[in-house]
Amino acid sequence: MVGRRRALAGLALLGLAACAAPVAVTPPRPVALGSEQEGLASWYGHPYHGRRTASGEIYDMNDLTAAHPTMPLGVRVAVTNLDNGRTAEVRINDRGPFVDGRILDLSYAAARVLGADRAGVFPVRIRVVALPGSVDTPAGTGFTVQVGAFASRAAAESLRDVMSKAGEPATVSDSALARDGFYRVWVGAYADRLAAQAAAQRLAARGYPVIIVER
Repeated sequence: MVGRRRALAGLALLGLAACAAPVAVTPPRPVALGSEQEGLASWYGHPYHGRRTASGEIYDMNDLTAAHPTMPLGVRVAVTNLDNGRTAEVRINDRGPFVDGRILDLSYAAARVLGADRAGVFPVRIRVVALPGSVDTPAGTGFTVQVGAFASRAAAESLRDVMSKAGEPATVSDSALARDGFYRVWVGAYADRLAAQAAAQRLAARGYPVIIVER
């Protein structure tokens, strides 16, 4: 009986194993820019904050990162919460989740941006937006960080004014670009994706639903 209890306890601990723990994983598989995947996501924070990830980085639950079972480390993906439509961009720097039926394990910060930090599991669509090392931008292009999208231009301008007063240079997308009926609020103009990611990290810490946009 004691042996059976120990076995069950071991299984329980195995089931709780999360991304920042050393676990045998499937070798990485190549992905194509723009490829998409849908499935269930979860998120992880404490007690993994401060532990080493599969990439060798120290896991920071307040960074915009995620774990994926097979995508190459360093891939950047746009994650959309299919329950509420909110989107965030994250960098894959860990392996997981190690639970059948789940395709992504997000950092706490990413889950908060997606409005899913109170949910255990939620449906997502992920789209590959940058491959490892592709942070340079060709001449004539750049990046900005979207912090809101509104059906009302007045609402978008209100958020733009709030951002500007907070010292964040913001603009509202031109109405000609709002073909889906939404006016978007963009913050900053950045020469490469890495700089935009740093700005997105800062804005995400303030609770804004950030998306990095190539322009």
